[in-house]
Amino acid sequence: MIAQLSDRLRDWLHRRRHAERFALLEGLLRHQALSRAEVLRQQQDDLANIVAFAAANTDFYRDRLAPDRPFIDQPILTKDDVVHNRDAMLARGADRKQVGIAYTGGSTGNPLAYYWDAAKHELMRAGMMRAYMGSGWRPGDGIINFWGASQDIRGGGIARRYGEYVTGERTLGARDFDERKLGEWAACIGATRPVLLQGYASILAELARYVIDKRIAMPRSLRGIYSTAEVLTAEQREAMERAFSCRVFNQYGCREVPNIACECRHGNMHVFTDMVHLESLPQDGADRLIVTSLTNRLMPFIRYDLGDSGRLLPGDCDCGWPFPLMEMGMCRRNDLIRTSSGKVVYPAYFNSLLNGIGPIRQYQFVQTALDRMVLKLVSERPLDGVALEAMRQKVRRDVDGAMLIEVNYVDAIPRSASGKHRFIVAELPATD
Repeated sequence: MIAQLSDRLRDWLHRRRHAERFALLEGLLRHQALSRAEVLRQQQDDLANIVAFAAANTDFYRDRLAPDRPFIDQPILTKDDVVHNRDAMLARGADRKQVGIAYTGGSTGNPLAYYWDAAKHELMRAGMMRAYMGSGWRPGDGIINFWGASQDIRGGGIARRYGEYVTGERTLGARDFDERKLGEWAACIGATRPVLLQGYASILAELARYVIDKRIAMPRSLRGIYSTAEVLTAEQREAMERAFSCRVFNQYGCREVPNIACECRHGNMHVFTDMVHLESLPQDGADRLIVTSLTNRLMPFIRYDLGDSGRLLPGDCDCGWPFPLMEMGMCRRNDLIRTSSGKVVYPAYFNSLLNGIGPIRQYQFVQTALDRMVLKLVSERPLDGVALEAMRQKVRRDVDGAMLIEVNYVDAIPRSASGKHRFIVAELPATD
């Protein structure tokens, strides 16, 4: 009885604290009751509306979009465009006091900053909650997140603990890990008995292998593992499902355009057409994914080149979702950085190291030895020496005290054989 009253109180606090999020979630769930034809008609209306809004309310799209040109012939937005036109992409009349700047390194190695506000954040979280519900999760059920980006793990104290209590979520800093930390994570899962785990594919796979090797029993409360931010391989999926005895759900999105697609309980990936318009364009032997956010009126992203590959699929799914299908290509394959002490550092740690340092067009960290990295930079001018030394000191403090970083300015950074740019590359010599 006491437990039921506690759950009711927590649910009431959750809905009161995030009333906008729950209202948005209700709208998204109503879309799931539509037919395929209805969701596609709605998508076309939303697409026309966001294009008209962007042309009328931003300096960037006013000069860029041609009203008499078919949508598929409108110019493609690159990450470089965003870097150089961020302010012009912001909607005129936006309340600067309510707008923040977030950073993403993305999968292409082009660091960029973008504008966000509370409305964008709440819609993102509502979209995530809808995706979680495909596993059987319900609001208030426990979630453990494994994140490495600073904006996901900053803060603490009473406010953070209260927020985690009412939402049922706990976020663990997964920027790096070793055997000790893997053991702590496994113990945390056993103690808190969450319903979902969510995080980077490589981190979850390493944790799964640790659980298997140590023969640690995971709680039966687990219903799903949500993998995101990287390519999910068949080997990683198998390890997770074996370790945690539940289905793995692959997600697709990025910080600037979240909630693009997610797997359902039947293992099919659905495109959330009430939030995005997704195109797949053949180019150089691959299928290039181009996305338009249908909901972002603060800083519209129209025909945005994600730097990823995949293709749209025909057919329906028996899960009941009306949204069309897609499959991912090879994208977001990044290397883990390893140190002589046995620490393994997740690539997302390096995303924020260059924020605000200078006019960087592209970067790539290459690890050539356990204590040595080369930072390749494509930049309009040499970066500030003091800022670069501060970055080196940060790496020595956070990663390894013996780590040396050599900075090389280059004209271009070659892509991999698959056509992708990796912002972290490990080229450590093979060991016996």
